[in-house]
Amino acid sequence: MEPTAYDSFQEGCRLLANVEVGSIRETLGRAYFRTGRFGDARAEFSRAVDIDTVNDYALFALGLSLLRVGDRNGARRPLKLAVAMRPEMDAYRDALSAAE
Repeated sequence: MEPTAYDSFQEGCRLLANVEVGSIRETLGRAYFRTGRFGDARAEFSRAVDIDTVNDYALFALGLSLLRVGDRNGARRPLKLAVAMRPEMDAYRDALSAAE
């Protein structure tokens, strides 16, 4: 019997539980964020930042995820770092303004 989409998703999540690659964690965080699972997205972006501390997008997305779960104070630090790394990014600055 061919696995269902849910079976494949579950298997992917099981495999990812043991993967410590920042880009994979970032991608999973993006998927969670886009589906409204902001707490899960926050966890994945946080892991991505732990793995790759200079990943400006993961810092930005971590800040956005924290904003979406209502943690404005927690969102400020990663957003400030993202803006410091890429000051030309309007979206980063806008998110920081929303957190302040």
